Amino acid sequence: MHLRRTLHDFERAYLRGGEKVRVLIACEFSGIVREAFNARAGVYAISCDLLPAEDGRSDYHYQGDVRDVLSNGWDLMIAHPPCTHLAVSGRRWFKHKRQEQAEALEFVQLLMNAPIEKIAIENPVSVISSKIRKPDQVIQPWQFGHGETKATCLWLKNLPKLTPTAIVEGREA
Repeated sequence: MHLRRTLHDFERAYLRGGEKVRVLIACEFSGIVREAFNARAGVYAISCDLLPAEDGRSDYHYQGDVRDVLSNGWDLMIAHPPCTHLAVSGRRWFKHKRQEQAEALEFVQLLMNAPIEKIAIENPVSVISSKIRKPDQVIQPWQFGHGETKATCLWLKNLPKLTPTAIVEGREA
């Protein structure tokens, strides 16, 4: 109860002066995505993670469990759930961490089912695709101006697929 009241007071202080699009950046402590949203007029975004805000912006960062804030009336959630027990790059260890993987998948499912109108969940190629559902889109950094190759999966709810903005030649692995 105390956490919800604190977050309510925290949000009310920043929502003065009219309705804004409310964005939750789940599982982010860097502040990079949050600040990109907050730079846009008419948007109020907070990040949420178990870790403190890396950029020192505790005024726009809720340090705690995202479950505490999922039902707080967000218009959009961008979620970056930890991939430690999900990414296929670590599949050789899957047999040793079945319980951790089951809990990670349960957490992803919780995020997917959150009472939020628009949701984007980002993760590398992972068991989410075989255990929950296939991603709606797979993107690469080279489609958006960066020369690297790293498949990133997006699971979308009521959001359009991303359109490449700057395809880069000479891709690097």
